[in-house]
Amino acid sequence: MIQSLTDTILLNNGVKMPGFGLGVFQVSNEETIFSVQKAIEAGYISIDTAQIYGNEAGVGEGIRRGLAATGKTREELFITTKLWNHNLNYEQTISAFDESLLNLGLDYVDLYLIHWPGDNEFLAPWKAMEDLYAAGKIRAIGVSNFERHHLETLLESAKIKPVLNQIELHPRLAQKEMRTFAKENNIAIEAWAPLMQGQLLQDQTILALAEKYQKSAAQIILRWHIQHGIIVIPKSMKEERIASNAAIFDFELSEQDLEIIDQLNNGTRVGPHPDLFFFE
Repeated sequence: MIQSLTDTILLNNGVKMPGFGLGVFQVSNEETIFSVQKAIEAGYISIDTAQIYGNEAGVGEGIRRGLAATGKTREELFITTKLWNHNLNYEQTISAFDESLLNLGLDYVDLYLIHWPGDNEFLAPWKAMEDLYAAGKIRAIGVSNFERHHLETLLESAKIKPVLNQIELHPRLAQKEMRTFAKENNIAIEAWAPLMQGQLLQDQTILALAEKYQKSAAQIILRWHIQHGIIVIPKSMKEERIASNAAIFDFELSEQDLEIIDQLNNGTRVGPHPDLFFFE
């Protein structure tokens, strides 16, 4: 279990990935510059974006400002972006990656993910990603929003196993079966929408635990993820909340309280089901 913002989880290819980072979904370029800079200043070293978010350039500028303000180096950071793989063949995947790299202003990315499985639209892009990885342009490759059957299909032909599956995961959607399958196959799990896009912050069970531990509802939920070994990337555009989200390493939920939160699981999603999302 990670104990700080800079603690890492060992991925199956030997790369170390921070267990806690900043997400920038639905954040404008200007807001992204600010939030990424402030996150780096607050001690974050992991930033997660995606081609479809349209803010890779903002992430890149935020990184440059954050490094200038802190004296950190690029090598100390862990940057993730994702391929919007709809109808992409091998060559188009290479071009899309190059465009992301250009937008970010980086020489390489630490983690590159296929954003959605679509209607099994991932085999050609995965081959391209394997070659980009072999060329040293990516330190690790993985997937996002894959169900078990998608992973099984990919594993049948992949030369390189995905290091990670980034999925919607929060106390209402605990993804226990996927977490078990991933553990059996040495694939890390990362949660997007870990706070259920704010919908869990007024849950009475969470609020009662927040009162018990003298922490915020968000801190209780994020701590639940960490104690379950789930990599987490909460989004915030406010400097104080960026710092507050990360202030979860000075307490620990009891096993009984973890189980109380576990019982909130009812399969509710805030995003689309991967089997029903085909890029329309």
